[in-house]
Amino acid sequence: MPVNPDSRGPLDEYDERVHSHRLRDDEHQRGIVQVLQDLHDMLIDYRAPKVVHPSIESLKPQSQSFFGSLFQRRPPRKLSTQIPPNLPKGLYMYGDVGSGKTMLMDMFYDTLPHTVTSKTRIHFHNFMQDVHKRLHAMKMEHGSDLDAILYVAADIAEKGSVLCFDEFQCTDVADAMILRRLLEALMSHGVVLVTTSNRHPDDLYKNGIQRSSFIPCINLLKTRLRVINLDSTTDYRKIPRPPSGVYHHPCDKAAISHADKWFRFLGDPDGDPPHSAVHHVWGRDIEVPKASGKAAMFTFNQLIGRATGAADYLELTKSYDAFIVTGVPGMSYRERDLARRFITFIDAIYDSRAKLVLTTAVPLFQLFMSRNEIDEALESGQKAGMVKEPEEHEDVDDVMRHLMDDLGMNMKMLKSSSIFSGDEERFAFSRALSRLSEMGSQEWVERGLGLEHRGGLIEKQGWQRVKSRWREDSS
Repeated sequence: MPVNPDSRGPLDEYDERVHSHRLRDDEHQRGIVQVLQDLHDMLIDYRAPKVVHPSIESLKPQSQSFFGSLFQRRPPRKLSTQIPPNLPKGLYMYGDVGSGKTMLMDMFYDTLPHTVTSKTRIHFHNFMQDVHKRLHAMKMEHGSDLDAILYVAADIAEKGSVLCFDEFQCTDVADAMILRRLLEALMSHGVVLVTTSNRHPDDLYKNGIQRSSFIPCINLLKTRLRVINLDSTTDYRKIPRPPSGVYHHPCDKAAISHADKWFRFLGDPDGDPPHSAVHHVWGRDIEVPKASGKAAMFTFNQLIGRATGAADYLELTKSYDAFIVTGVPGMSYRERDLARRFITFIDAIYDSRAKLVLTTAVPLFQLFMSRNEIDEALESGQKAGMVKEPEEHEDVDDVMRHLMDDLGMNMKMLKSSSIFSGDEERFAFSRALSRLSEMGSQEWVERGLGLEHRGGLIEKQGWQRVKSRWREDSS
């Protein structure tokens, strides 16, 4: 196979097909190809780490004394897997039959840069069959208690630093029980995953046996891969809806196009081209670096880094009903002032029912607590009986996701932590996480966006009337 020059990416291939009339230029599809291009560009500078196989001995259960076997409360944890911080975020593209999954995967795979020296593309069903054969062979040779997943993952990682799956699905309980650790192990060896599927991660293995054990795999897919909807939605706007959700991390090259797409979608670039704006609050000026229609876009430092407060945010919500904030950092106890200001902003956005788009350096559940602070708070909460011990198939990230969706559980965990100054601060932080979770939901994002087959246009017009009255009442 000829080596692809780095200058030729998915967008060039798409443009060529449009020019030769093999494809019709479609803005929704072009937006998806841009997502492929973003990953292509990141892979040019990416160098996967050398694959190191774990020793067979390290994969066997720890031996223990007779008394240890009597008093040990639970089996020792399996070897952990650490995902490299520089691993580019992969892609999970889902859509119905005819949405162009195969063509898009062809376009991405065939234009991978020359720096990707090894790559693999395989149908997911065939891949899992091969994995089970390898696991069976290793257990036959080394014993059934061997934790063979990490070894098999290392074997697979040696074959390709970019692994592309066609038709990702999970219908078998045997697959469901190993997928989380298998995929995480592949990522720990620096493998970038790109996959297509006919369903959203949340809909995988629905009604399957022991599905609760599969939820951590779903969370891994949603956190470590960029989930892209290939189906073009019909709405009242000329600009197609961005294919991914409103929150994006980390702050990589793809974060830039993520923010730009949502700004164009939620704003009005044709009727009101992007411009700066100034608003006045109590004799002070609030600068909006980029505005269009009812959408405003800021960097985190522009909005939160300045001496702004509740009055400023409330004034902004009178003029805008969509906010795009880029470059949001993780804020540990050292940045408490920034965190409190950001929480005040979140409360103002939530109370006005505005849309919120974020690009963040860390996952949402790490916004207000560092990884070490999370570990300390969870350990204290578990010792106090306030937070449940993680199941064998869960890790810290899974427990934190449960807490984000449960304000009461979140409060219990934070109460056991010494990093907050009192109950009021604990409540504010935990409520902010809960509200961010709600504002990222499909229901929140689609409210008033005019999905016409759901009567969205009527709802949008009704919501605008309510907003208008609310602004009059609050002025």
